[in-house]
Amino acid sequence: MSGFILLGAVALLGGATLLVTGIRKHKAQHPKHVAMLIGGMMLTAFGLVLAGFAIAYQTAAPLDLNEGAAR
Repeated sequence: MSGFILLGAVALLGGATLLVTGIRKHKAQHPKHVAMLIGGMMLTAFGLVLAGFAIAYQTAAPLDLNEGAAR
């Protein structure tokens, strides 16, 4: 497991925590809670993308574009 997968998982959990907290306290319509919703969604998406690309990079075979003949 690489550090990027771990970082993505931590970002995903932190973003989900912010998102749930923002949803629970959104009744008051304070700008702080709206910022928590936006930040939570952004951090969750960042964690998913980071961990997903790290897993894909680890499992994919190396690509050598210089092997094939010119077309």
